[in-house]
Amino acid sequence: MKMKAKLFLILSIVLTLIFSASIIFAGAEKEAPPEEVKPLVIGTTDKLTGKIDSAQAYDFHTWEIFWNMSVGLLTYKPGTTELVPGLAAEWPTVSSDGLEYTFKLRRGLKFSDGTLFDASVVKHSIDRVFNTRGDPAWLVTSFVKEVQVVDDYTVKFILNDVYGYFPALVATVPYYPVSPKFYPIDQLVDEPAVFPCLGPYVVKSLIRDVEIVMEANPNWYGPPPKEEKVIVKYFADATTMRLALENKEIDIAGKTLNPADIEDLKTKPDLKTVEVGGAYIRYLCFVTDTSPTDNEIVRQGVSYAIDRKAVAEKVFFNQVLPLYSMVPMGMWGHIDAFSEYNPAKAREILAKAGYNEDNPLEIPLWWTPTHYGDTEQDVASVLKDSMEKTGVIKVTLESAEWATYIDNFDYHNMLLFLLGWYPDYIDPDNYTTPWAHSGDASDGMGIFLDDPKMDELLDKAATRPDQADREKLYKDIQEYWTKACPTVPIFQGKLFYITQPNVYGVNVAPTMIFNYLIVYRR
Repeated sequence: MKMKAKLFLILSIVLTLIFSASIIFAGAEKEAPPEEVKPLVIGTTDKLTGKIDSAQAYDFHTWEIFWNMSVGLLTYKPGTTELVPGLAAEWPTVSSDGLEYTFKLRRGLKFSDGTLFDASVVKHSIDRVFNTRGDPAWLVTSFVKEVQVVDDYTVKFILNDVYGYFPALVATVPYYPVSPKFYPIDQLVDEPAVFPCLGPYVVKSLIRDVEIVMEANPNWYGPPPKEEKVIVKYFADATTMRLALENKEIDIAGKTLNPADIEDLKTKPDLKTVEVGGAYIRYLCFVTDTSPTDNEIVRQGVSYAIDRKAVAEKVFFNQVLPLYSMVPMGMWGHIDAFSEYNPAKAREILAKAGYNEDNPLEIPLWWTPTHYGDTEQDVASVLKDSMEKTGVIKVTLESAEWATYIDNFDYHNMLLFLLGWYPDYIDPDNYTTPWAHSGDASDGMGIFLDDPKMDELLDKAATRPDQADREKLYKDIQEYWTKACPTVPIFQGKLFYITQPNVYGVNVAPTMIFNYLIVYRR
């Protein structure tokens, strides 16, 4: 009996301990905080313009944020050049004369601030572009006469003329609907109090020059993003970004790594390289209404003093290609219109304007230190060297940060300046009209060209229904460009993304649009 009692006592103690432990572990499990979603981190040396406003922002990186937090009536299928309905429920119907596009809108959508999306929001957003006249306004005002509300979920765009590529225009950021609560009809906004989003991601926080935190939008109409949370992290320079990549602090290093680093990182077996060819170009701009660059002979002379091959080789390790037209290589209608580097020809032409070794053309060349990456100073230096080798041009290098740089457009004080271009829409018109058509387009780029012949050629090329006719006209435009010379093309570039080995879905189309929602990690 004593043995049984002892066994019973031991068994009771063991059961008590097991029961107590189960209570403790159950409580611990109940109290444990949920596991935090590890974000996908994208590094960049790019910067926001400071203007989170689709009617005002006109730079590649700010548009990239809009591509992921918002969407247009039409949009591109991620990673492709295929246009598909976005906020529109279906493809628009077009009137027989090609002047009216009618869009049926998706129903039941709301901005992340709770504002209902409907036809009145679309009209408000387009009217706002007309009223505020921000930098990208020409993408709307040059083509659209007015927008009419047909009913709560139907809008009609009435165009100024026939533009066969209008669907591609509708997919650009200035056409994106915005919440009337935070974007007034007659006022531009640097940064709203909150970020009303309709796209795949919602902006949860923004610390300028540090990071943007984005989370999947639960009300997004499309397939959910593959990553729940994305952080865009900003770096002061490419070297710091490379270190962060190698230390696994970021998953993707995007715009812009140094060319030497790209060459080195491409050889690393524990990293992956995504090389994106496309329609990214760099070029030199002239202020065409201010002496001495108001003289087209001066502009023509400078065009022969640009050593494109030296820029490609010395600065970019031949990761870019010399470009001899504003219409990029690979796009229909492209021709090599400009000539190669020819210092003797530059001297001959500039002599006609009165410049020689004893009376050189003295001109400032402006560049911006961070917007185009760490290589920009080297680009400016190589161009200065190539121009001064003519013996009749004397160049002073000047620089300004991006916000000041673009503000300077209005002051006509940067006679010669460097810019880059990522396409708004894939068409030769997008590589010609913005710089050379008088009015909002050229003025907005700080060039101020007013050339009736160029306007006539551009208008004809934009509105002809037959592509063969358009192609011939764009060849004529490229040839005439070397005479009017509002800009001089320098090179056609590529984008390089270096990623951790477990990152997939970095698929950037020739549109250069980087959609975060299709990127994922294994």
